[in-house]
Amino acid sequence: MHKRSYWTLLLFILIVAVVAASGVHFQPGAWYAQQVKPSWTPPNWLFPPVWSILYVMIAVAGWLIFCSTDQKLKTLWVTQLILNALWSWLFFGMHRTGLALIDITAMLFCIGLLAIHSRNSLVAVTWLMAPYFIWVSYAATLNAGIFLLNKA
Repeated sequence: MHKRSYWTLLLFILIVAVVAASGVHFQPGAWYAQQVKPSWTPPNWLFPPVWSILYVMIAVAGWLIFCSTDQKLKTLWVTQLILNALWSWLFFGMHRTGLALIDITAMLFCIGLLAIHSRNSLVAVTWLMAPYFIWVSYAATLNAGIFLLNKA
């Protein structure tokens, strides 16, 4: 690997870290604690380590994608990252669980398309996105459950 490529990887880690930090800005807090949650909700301590690992995988996938010439993959990667950043603001910041559900569904769609589209040209991206797809699928069920269980 060329030294410059590693600097580019560091840039992708920083970009994804900014998105992760935006999520940290919107903490669950008292509002989330008061919500009725589905029985399959994991303990709060599980989210930070899972997301930390996933964010590193997302950054590496982005780096691999942007080292390629595939514009569709680049667009999908950027779109899913924007949707990822918006979700915390919608769910924890604005308490708009319905809008957050729409957002996370769109994010899941983008991640799925990204994984499918990369399977022939960038197989590593498919494997990097698979755990992310699974976790976001799970998170979407939690979002849907919270939305449905707390409708006024």
